[in-house]
Amino acid sequence: MQFDIQPIGVIRSPYKQKFAIPRQPRLVPEAKAKLVFCDEFNREEFVRGIEEFSHLWLLFRFHETADKGYSALVRPPRLGGNERKGVFATRATFRPNGIGMSAVKLEGVEYKNGQLALLLSGIDLLDGTPIVDIKPYLPYSDALTDAAAGFADTRPETAMTVSFTEQAETFIRTQSDYPELKAFITNVLKQDPRPAYKKKKAETQSYGMNLYDFNIRWMVDGEHNQVLEVTHIQPD
Repeated sequence: MQFDIQPIGVIRSPYKQKFAIPRQPRLVPEAKAKLVFCDEFNREEFVRGIEEFSHLWLLFRFHETADKGYSALVRPPRLGGNERKGVFATRATFRPNGIGMSAVKLEGVEYKNGQLALLLSGIDLLDGTPIVDIKPYLPYSDALTDAAAGFADTRPETAMTVSFTEQAETFIRTQSDYPELKAFITNVLKQDPRPAYKKKKAETQSYGMNLYDFNIRWMVDGEHNQVLEVTHIQPD
């Protein structure tokens, strides 16, 4: 049996590249996004009553990796990339149908200039991710406090600290579009977005990432991140 799934909307997210996206939703609460509805579903009737719920399940397509196929065994980052687990025992992206799910916070509903959108936070999705379904989060059935979670039983934590150079601090203070930008950058870097093999090397190295319309450069020295520079991304 085969069937087609059409997107109902698309995510407009601060994460412009896969690098630096948190491994799970709500690890970086400052990550704000919009779910913009496609034309066929761009009617307020589709979301009537949704504001009664504080959180939502989003079902989505891993659109940047879906065409790369799937693997029966994957290497979860939580295990340092050294141990193989069955793909169905993980949340890896290389899945047979490329479907993912995230529980996110609903901040509100927006209907502006004829466009319907959901305002979300705690997002862990790449900009442009197609959404295939939305379901309300139900605490009485979805929050299973006695559930066991195997190798991912605890929230991922690191000992990484973060500081900012004067240039970075000044830039962040002078921009007004994103008042939580410093906290957002800090919490992203505390997750230590580097590949697992990089975390094992005791070396000083600089990195870059794009968040919103900014480029962030930082240096890692041991367990410390120093944000060197924040600049606007220049349009092509």
